[in-house]
Formats: sequence, structure tokens, C-alpha cells
Amino acid sequence: MWSWLLHRITGLGILLFLFIHIVDVSMLSFGAGVYNQSVTLFDYWIVRLLSLALIGAVLYHAFNGVRIMAIDFWRKGSRYQRVMFWIVLAVTIIVFIPMAYVIMVPAFHWLTQAPHTTAGR
Repeated sequence: MWSWLLHRITGLGILLFLFIHIVDVSMLSFGAGVYNQSVTLFDYWIVRLLSLALIGAVLYHAFNGVRIMAIDFWRKGSRYQRVMFWIVLAVTIIVFIPMAYVIMVPAFHWLTQAPHTTAGR
């Protein structure tokens, strides 16, 4: 049941991102300046967390889709479906961790860099 529920939730999350992505790309029609301003939104840490949620959703959805295909096309698939679910969760987490590092480290650049001299303006 949890596998089914998570698969549906991640699918809806990916669909929601697709709509947001279409709006983001459509900002190009308003000119490069408007698009560049909209893209700076992705530097905020909260948006980076949402990006991480998207990455987690895509990873789980993809790996669980392979599990579902294994259950459908492998004779012993239904016998091992519970084990494969835990494998899907483990692989999702293992692949997610390095991606989380790459996405979140730039958001914390203020911890390692000196303040800009123009910050007081």
C-alpha cells in the first residue's frame, strides 16, 4: 500500500513541477531581463529544498516504476515485491544523498565567504 501511495504522490509532484517549469520557461517570452530575474529565485534555500523534493520524487518514482515492471513481467516478482520495495527505498536514499549535497552546498555559501563590500549599500 505504501509503495502505491508514494508512487501516486510522487507522480503528482512531478506533474506539478512540470506546470511550474512551463511557467518558468515561458518567462523567456517577456525578455531576458524578466527571465534572469525569475531564475534568481532558484538561489534561495527554500527553493533548493523544493528542488530536492523534486529530485527525491523523480528518483523514487523511477526506481519504483522499475520495481512495478519487475512484478509485472517476472514470474517471481510478486513473491519478492516487499523486498524490492525496501531496495527501492534504499537505492533512492543512496542516490539522493550526493545530489542533496550538490544542490544545497551553494545555498550555504554565506557560511564560508566573507561579506561583500557593497553589502552596506
